[in-house]
Amino acid sequence: MAENGEDKLLAVVRHITKTLGKSGTMTDDILQIFSSFDDRLSRDKLSERIGRAAAAAEEDGPPGSSDIKRVLRSLDRQISRFVASERPIWSNSDESMAFLDAVDSLLSLIRDMDSVTSEDKMMIQHAEDLIHQAMIRLKDEFRALLDSQTGGRPSDPISSSFDSDGEDSEGDDQIPVAQPVTDYDVVIDALPSGTVADLHDIAKRMVAAGFEKECAQAYSICRRDFLEESISRLGLRLRTTEEVYGMPWPDIEEEIGRWVKVINVAVRILFPSERRLCDRVFAGLAAVVRVAVFILFPSERRLCNRVFAGLAAAGDLSLAETCRGAMRRLLAFPEAAATASRSPERLFGLMDVYEALRELVPEIASVFSGESSSVLPPPVRRRRRPVAAAVRDVFAELENRIRRDPVAPPVAGGGLHPMTRYVVNYLRAACRSRRTLEEIMNEDGGAAAGDQIGWAMDLLLGNLESKSKCYRNPAQSFLFLLNNGWYISQKVKDGELGILLGEDWIRGQTASVRRWRSSYQRTTWGEVIDLLNASREASSGSFSPAPASSLGEKLQLFNELFGETYRNQTGWVVADERLATELRASAIELVLPAYQSFLRRLRSSPAPEKSLGRLVMYSPADVRARINRLFKWSARNL
Repeated sequence: MAENGEDKLLAVVRHITKTLGKSGTMTDDILQIFSSFDDRLSRDKLSERIGRAAAAAEEDGPPGSSDIKRVLRSLDRQISRFVASERPIWSNSDESMAFLDAVDSLLSLIRDMDSVTSEDKMMIQHAEDLIHQAMIRLKDEFRALLDSQTGGRPSDPISSSFDSDGEDSEGDDQIPVAQPVTDYDVVIDALPSGTVADLHDIAKRMVAAGFEKECAQAYSICRRDFLEESISRLGLRLRTTEEVYGMPWPDIEEEIGRWVKVINVAVRILFPSERRLCDRVFAGLAAVVRVAVFILFPSERRLCNRVFAGLAAAGDLSLAETCRGAMRRLLAFPEAAATASRSPERLFGLMDVYEALRELVPEIASVFSGESSSVLPPPVRRRRRPVAAAVRDVFAELENRIRRDPVAPPVAGGGLHPMTRYVVNYLRAACRSRRTLEEIMNEDGGAAAGDQIGWAMDLLLGNLESKSKCYRNPAQSFLFLLNNGWYISQKVKDGELGILLGEDWIRGQTASVRRWRSSYQRTTWGEVIDLLNASREASSGSFSPAPASSLGEKLQLFNELFGETYRNQTGWVVADERLATELRASAIELVLPAYQSFLRRLRSSPAPEKSLGRLVMYSPADVRARINRLFKWSARNL
């Protein structure tokens, strides 16, 4: 292999030795370049080979027309044999090396034809036809190598970390594909190193002959099929925009989940692995030859730029053609998903899409550079804008739903309204990605996220105020507001939703809850307390008994009011057990002491105790027990 590697550089060495002259420094520089290019080409061997080549060049002089014809006939016989072979040339290493040597010699001969007169155009045409035949066979061999190896080896990371998604992956013809993974820091050696070296050898000859596009095309067709099949096996079908637009949202949401996983695998594993493979197949020779030619052959810089810059561009071109279809369809999916209906249920899937794009666009840009950047739909960084606009539309639709929610009929028992539960929990879930939400809302000069959330909450509270007026009993109206206001306060007092709403909004909501609680207690127990306290007549800082007839009437009225309140409110709802406990305790603190005081005055009245005792329906213990039974069913039924 070492001798073969030296022979492959003879064409360049021959040109270099003609112009090295006596500059030892320049000679050392060139030898250093070639020895670093390939460790098989040692400095000592190259020095010896350059010396022999230089001596031969001085002795023989430039080749003549007859010499070129003789060599061309010999190369025709060799190359025609390989071109006509029905067996893959790369199935035998000796055969493949001999074929490459013949191609190298033909390329070198074509360069030597610069000295041939215009009278020998048929010889030049013969050489060009022969190199064209050789390139066609090299392209076939190139594709055969790719086809035989595409899919990786069982020991590759893609084979051990990836498997089919619900499909049978056994068998030599199956392509390994991904299971869900969390570690994306994997770059796969997509092909065995020996195959990569063979592909590199072929690519060098094809690019040197000006067939870089044909080489890139052969490469990209094979790798593109592998890439798209891998993405398909991951569970995602690369749909068109029209297909996505026509899907119902639940199906799109499922597709979003798959898309997020697949684009992470594609951008962080599959595409970088293709980048690495392209770099290995198409890189290497251009830099060495360009340096040598720039130093020694200034007049041939244009040729060097055209031919060997093509070698570097072939890698980018191949990568672009390999990944173009998959990348464009992957990046078209977000915009298609953003065009579906504006229902609020879309929010979370769209935010997942937005976050994936935000994180992956820099990764995409790092993989595709130079000529391969053509794979990216221009401009790729704006792919998030339709998704952000769709999220803002979703919030607008949420606000419309709140506005349109019917006022009647009222919620049974004055409990928690479904709209309250839906909106608050929806916003809490949305605010778990607070930074993303802020970024989306602020994009293109939109409203701040806190303002947007605040508007939605204020609309909800206004809607609740309207709904509270449907209750005939004022106490139940205030209990409804208290239930819903308390629920909102508990949900926003900590977490990301509270951060976005701000402390001022939270303080205002807390004050409203206190006001509704006070109003509920006043309208529920105020008349009872007033009745019980009305029997007291202050005189010189002390109390004197009221007439028995007046106390008896008030006792009967208390029995009616308390009984009615108990019967009504045993069917009322308090959505939070803690709130229910506090309301019961507050009622006991208000009613029981006043009732006990009333009974004491009743018993100390001038009337015979027997006549008034029969009017007492509730003992203090009965009053406490009945108040403690209020709202008891609420916690079990919510």
